[in-house]
Amino acid sequence: MAREAVYDSARRGHPAVEEIRGAIKYRHLILQLVRRDVLTRYKRSVLGVAWTLLNPLGMMVVLTIAFSNIFRFQTPYSYSAYVLSGLLAWTFFAQTTTAAMVNLVWGGGLLNRIYIPRSSFALAAIGTGLVNLALATIPLLFILLYARVPINQSIFFLPVPVILLAGFSLGLGLFISTLAVYFPDVAEMYQIIVTAWMYLTPIIYPEEVIPEQFRLWITTLNPMYYLIHLFRLPVYYARLPTWEEMLPAILVSIVVLCAGWWFFSKKSDEFAYRI
Repeated sequence: MAREAVYDSARRGHPAVEEIRGAIKYRHLILQLVRRDVLTRYKRSVLGVAWTLLNPLGMMVVLTIAFSNIFRFQTPYSYSAYVLSGLLAWTFFAQTTTAAMVNLVWGGGLLNRIYIPRSSFALAAIGTGLVNLALATIPLLFILLYARVPINQSIFFLPVPVILLAGFSLGLGLFISTLAVYFPDVAEMYQIIVTAWMYLTPIIYPEEVIPEQFRLWITTLNPMYYLIHLFRLPVYYARLPTWEEMLPAILVSIVVLCAGWWFFSKKSDEFAYRI
């Protein structure tokens, strides 16, 4: 007669490893959360999915009028394409990290009722962001063609910076989600931080205009600079990155992802009592 399996908490692996196993086991639930978020966003909307395309285009038009005509920033190709390529990457980062935090706090009631991997909310936010980014890439391609920016085989390298950007966003999203569970004010503070961070990253202005005394903070010590630059290279500059350009982005993405996952999984058992 077969013996019944007995759960022994002492035999559990490291929380980070257990969280990975749980996310893999509940991958279908995560996909359903992504599906729910995508459908909910466009439900009863007159323009529906078109908002994903129009939002970055609208921002591009405003910024192009303000900075290319008034401040007259010079870029190798069309300023519109330069801004849009940076905005898409930044919008993905800002929306996914915010959604990871908000979804955990608002969906925390489920943790008191059923077991689900705590990282499901952050992973669903990344999945939803990838869907929106794929849709938003369509107008970017049209802008590149209209602006006569060269498009070659380097465009097929784009998934690599997207993966690195997703890893960085997931790691930071998990980190700030954990802080938001303990300190609710983090959600409001993060909106201020992410806005200031955007203007301190070469998205709407070329890095050549940055004064020498600020380059250390805006480029060297700014992780998003490396990720956005890597995102721009195959689509705007139409070339593959060098190893010197890739290595900082890879290191930043891996370090932040591992640190955020470890910190989140270490504290996740306490979430049900604090949310």
